[in-house]
Amino acid sequence: MTARPGTPVTQPYPPSSLARARRTRAPGGVSARGGRGAWALRDTLALLGLPVLVALALPGAFAGGGTRRWFGGRAESQRAEAQAAKDAAAAAFYELDTAQRDLRISIETITAVDDTPAARRAVSDFEALGARIDEVSRRYIQAVDAHDLDRTDLEAGAAARARGELTAARDELVRVKQELDRFGASLGPLLGSAETQLARVAPAVERARQALLAASNALDGVREKGLRAEELAGRLAALAPELTKLNEGAGRHGVRQTVERAERVQREAGAIRAEAERLPEQAAEIDHRLVSLRTRAQALTTRAGQVEPVLSELRRRFSVACWQDLQQVPAQAVENVAQAERKLREAQSARDAQHWADATSLLSTVRALLNATDDAVSAAGDRLARLNAVQKDPQAEVEKTRFAIRDAQRLAMTGRTTPDPRHARPLDEAVARLERAVGALEGGRHPDYWHFLTETDAVRQAAARVVARIREERGGLAH
Repeated sequence: MTARPGTPVTQPYPPSSLARARRTRAPGGVSARGGRGAWALRDTLALLGLPVLVALALPGAFAGGGTRRWFGGRAESQRAEAQAAKDAAAAAFYELDTAQRDLRISIETITAVDDTPAARRAVSDFEALGARIDEVSRRYIQAVDAHDLDRTDLEAGAAARARGELTAARDELVRVKQELDRFGASLGPLLGSAETQLARVAPAVERARQALLAASNALDGVREKGLRAEELAGRLAALAPELTKLNEGAGRHGVRQTVERAERVQREAGAIRAEAERLPEQAAEIDHRLVSLRTRAQALTTRAGQVEPVLSELRRRFSVACWQDLQQVPAQAVENVAQAERKLREAQSARDAQHWADATSLLSTVRALLNATDDAVSAAGDRLARLNAVQKDPQAEVEKTRFAIRDAQRLAMTGRTTPDPRHARPLDEAVARLERAVGALEGGRHPDYWHFLTETDAVRQAAARVVARIREERGGLAH
């Protein structure tokens, strides 16, 4: 039997006559032991009557006394509907919580990589949605706590109210979940960019490690050939702190910084490896240049000795203006060659010490000195040759210059009836300058042939500039 809470549990039927008999004595003060046969007959009759009494008592036990019915009824239907609403709300709550946790991972991915205004705005929007989620979650929990659907005495009205509040809570949870989904969809570009950058971290770090290993192996190979690579080894050792930071990971140093550091380490390690692999070839090249430049210095010493006879002829046949700037060539050539030979000895010492960078720098200095000396020595002979030519036939120089001017004038008039002033003015000035140069050459008692040559050179250069400008302008119009 089921009793209502607070109701004392009672027997469903009155005590049997057998039980009452055991609590009383026989009439006339005779003990129950004295009439054993009579009492046995009564007990038997009492037991035979028990089924009838139980059958009469059971319907009252289940129908009366304020107890509820176990099956069917309006209250049970409302309870079932309320329970269904509670289950639906719980499912919506779980889906919202899962979506929020997934989206939080996306936000953390974005903030780990991106610090743009768009990323910061996404973070603030997510925080606002989080506050909204907290509010609807609180109302859902309050609705669940306010209604105990497992109570045995749940009334139909209470169950209906529970169903309404739980349904409303579920609807709110669904609406916020939809807002969260729309917000998550809007993060697509930011999240895609962030994931792309994150995906670059591990490969970039691995490439940096492999580049460092390759550089170290290249240095070992160079040392096996008897070449020291102290400078390269120092550069490689300087990358050790960078490798430590790479090993500490992007979580500590940031994604962008880690990728940039890995790429920088890879580049520097690659350069060290390339230089190490080229070191044997560089050593052989330095040896070859030492021999070549030493031979060239010796040849220039011989050529510098031939400048003085050339200057002597220039002084004898032409005016001072034609050779005065060449007076210092012999002495300067000797000084340059001597300085080049000193630098060659220093370069040889640097090569022997395997200071490759120093040796290369010194050889570059030697080459520059010898080039300058070569130009100066050659200038004396070239000057004499040009002066001889113009002295013999100055008109050839004049005609060559006039041809350059006419060619520029024809180009300036192509497709036009009048020339562009920007082109005509410099060409007119070139014509006048040539005429002055010719007049100075013909009117002087001691012709300055070198001045004449420099003037005609300048006129031809002016004409060439006009031609280049016209072609550039017309080429731009064609495009």
